[in-house]
Amino acid sequence: MSISRVFVANRGEIALRIVRACRKLGLESVLGASEIDGEGPAARLADRVVCIGPAAPERSYLRHDTVVQAALGTGCDAIHPGYGFLAENPELAAAALDHGLRFVGPPPEVMTLAGDKLRARAAAAEAGLPVVPGRQVAAAADAHDFAEEWGYPVLLKAASGGGGRGIKLAGDAAELEALHPAAAAEARAAFGDERLYVERLIRDARHVEVQVAADDRGAMIHIGERDCSVQRRHQKLIEEAPAPFLTDSTREAVREAGVTFARAIGYRNLGTVEFLVDATLDEFFFLEMNCRIQVEHPVTEAVTGYDLVAKQLEIAGGEPLGIAQPDVAIAGHAVECRLTAEDVSAGFRPSPGTLTRFEVPDVANLRVDTHCEEGTVIPPHYDSLMAKLIGIGSERDEAVDVVREALDGLQVEGVETNRELLASVLAHDDFARGAVTTRWLEEAVAA
Repeated sequence: MSISRVFVANRGEIALRIVRACRKLGLESVLGASEIDGEGPAARLADRVVCIGPAAPERSYLRHDTVVQAALGTGCDAIHPGYGFLAENPELAAAALDHGLRFVGPPPEVMTLAGDKLRARAAAAEAGLPVVPGRQVAAAADAHDFAEEWGYPVLLKAASGGGGRGIKLAGDAAELEALHPAAAAEARAAFGDERLYVERLIRDARHVEVQVAADDRGAMIHIGERDCSVQRRHQKLIEEAPAPFLTDSTREAVREAGVTFARAIGYRNLGTVEFLVDATLDEFFFLEMNCRIQVEHPVTEAVTGYDLVAKQLEIAGGEPLGIAQPDVAIAGHAVECRLTAEDVSAGFRPSPGTLTRFEVPDVANLRVDTHCEEGTVIPPHYDSLMAKLIGIGSERDEAVDVVREALDGLQVEGVETNRELLASVLAHDDFARGAVTTRWLEEAVAA
C-alpha cells in the first residue's frame, strides 16, 4: 500500500472507527482534534494527536487549509475526512492532492458534480436512471408554475444541499411564496449557493440507498442496499440492511442503478447512491449521491463481512478493489439506531453536558460504535450523535430484538437522549410490517 500514515480529520465515533481501521491495516494514524477533543478513546488509540483549532468548527474542523497543513506537518501521506464537516468538500480533496496527499474519497471533480443536485440529476437522467420530476427555480412564481403542473405539496431544495439540510416542504401557493426567500437564504448561508430547485413530493416514499465501491483500475460493484426511511426532518434515526419489503425485481434494479450512476460520473472509492422508492407504485427514483462513508455503514458491514473503512483506505492507497460482484453475499439482517443527546420532549433540543454514567448492556449480537464513556463531554458545538447500536440477526425480527434489549438496558446520565423514541419506533406495528415512509415518524410518532 502506498500510504503509511493517515491524518484523521474528524471527531467522535467516526474518528475512533478510522483509527481502528488504520490499526487493522498496520497504518499509523494522526488525529486532528479541536481544543476540546484532545482526549477520549480516539485520542488514546491514535499514534499522535494534534490540535487544529478552537472548539468552533468553522475555526477547526471546517478549515481545509488547516487540515492539509496539519497533515503535512505530521508527515502524513493521506487524509480521511470521515463524514460531516469537510467529508464532501472538493476544496479539501483538491488541496490534499495538490500537496501530494492521498484523499480517502473520490476525485474532487466527481465530488463537485455529485454535490450539485442539479448536475447530479442531469447526470442520472443522461445515464437512464428515473429521476423525480423537478426543475431549478429562480423565483417563487417559477416554483408555483411547477406545482400547478405536478400538484402540491412540493419540496424546495438547495442545489448544493446535503445531509437533509436546505429542504422546505410547501403545502400550497401561499406557503411556497413565504418559504422561497427563507430557503434561498438558508442555502446561501449553509452552502454558499442560493440556487434552489423544486421537486415533486413522493408521499409514500421509502429511502433506499446503495453502497458502491470502485478502485482506480475500473472495477465497480455494489455492496448491497440499506433502508433509511425512519427520519425526522430528513435526518435519519434508524437504518437497516438489507432493505426489507422490496420486491426482488426492485431490489435488483435499484442496485444496478446505483452502479450505473457511479460508473457514469467516474466515481472512485466508496460512496452511496440514494433513491426514493414509491411504496405504493413500486417505482424508484434517483435522489442524490453521498461521496463519503455513511453513518449507517455498520449495517452493511454486519451483513456482508466487509470492513468498509479499511476498504476505503486500501483503495486510496492504490490497492485493487479485490471484490467481484459475485463475491458479494448478503447474510442475515442488521438494524442500527442512532443514540443522540437530544431532549425529545422539548422539540429535539440538543442536550449538551458531561456524562456521569454511560453503560451499554452486554447483549449477544450487539455491535456498539461510540466514543462515549463516563466523563465524556457532549459539547454544544457539534452533532449530537453519541452512539450507534447495531443489532445483528439471522432474520429482521431477531436484529430488532437485539437493539430493543440494548436500549432497555442502556444507562445514560448527565444528558437527555432519544432512547425512548427509538424504542417506541422499534416496538411499533407499522415498523414491524414495513409500513414506514420518510414522513411516517413525524406524522405518526414524533412531531
